[in-house]
Amino acid sequence: MAAEVGRHGATAMTSAAFAGLPGMHETTVLLDGLVFPESPRCRDGRVYVSDWGRHEVVAVDAVDPEGHRSVVASGSAFPMCIDFLPDGRLLVMDGTLLRVQDGDRLSVYADLGSISARSFNDLTTDRGGTVYVNNVGFDFPGGEPRPGLIAVVPPEGGARVVAGDMLFPNGMVVLGERTLVVAESYGSRLTAFTIEADGSLTGRRVWAELDGGAPDGLCLGEEGAIWYADVPHQECALVAEGGAVLQRVPLDRGAFSCAYADGVLYVATNRWGGPDSIGQQGPSGQLVAVRVG
Repeated sequence: MAAEVGRHGATAMTSAAFAGLPGMHETTVLLDGLVFPESPRCRDGRVYVSDWGRHEVVAVDAVDPEGHRSVVASGSAFPMCIDFLPDGRLLVMDGTLLRVQDGDRLSVYADLGSISARSFNDLTTDRGGTVYVNNVGFDFPGGEPRPGLIAVVPPEGGARVVAGDMLFPNGMVVLGERTLVVAESYGSRLTAFTIEADGSLTGRRVWAELDGGAPDGLCLGEEGAIWYADVPHQECALVAEGGAVLQRVPLDRGAFSCAYADGVLYVATNRWGGPDSIGQQGPSGQLVAVRVG
């Protein structure tokens, strides 16, 4: 994912990395046999994905996925989303902790336990190193749905809640310099906030109504449009502000999250039988690449 095009501060990936991919909307499987893939990220010619089922982060070379793949981090939580700080360090969500990779080890970056005892879900970083995390607000699966929250972790530390009343907050992306867009999976919409200088969120507004879509992971596309992954509809969709659908990518299983770089969409997919199927579906997850133009 390019630094000026994609999210999460990822650096540019060369066009040569995608020369062997098939045409529009044909999928290439980069990783197979994953238990619960989520949170793909692109950086320096590699694609990273978190396998929640195996509690490990796997990196694969975009040019030669068969020859260059490795486990780069591990954790213990479910969910276990990832992202990169601007300096290249890998953040790993590990329950109520954020851990940062220092060389070959993970150390505590921020303790979120004072905000919620429940596990946190997705995270995103801006270009200045401010981190946003969210929490769905109830025990999933099985718990009665309740409103979730968004918290900020500034570079100087001191995590605090900056938004509430979110209907299952999921994927997040920083759009431009001052806009945070969050998927509300149970609200069938993308919600935007203005980012203030201290990391606070103001000006809550609907960025896109999705007409029954179930947005999960997000990433930036071209020219300010946003890709969202949709599990029950087994697709990724590219939407503009206001909700106009610019492109749809059908898949053969649920789309949980996505990352974009130079005309290629990377999607974490898995067979999905509903919340009760978590941990029961076996290693049916894949990381796939789709040329989308």
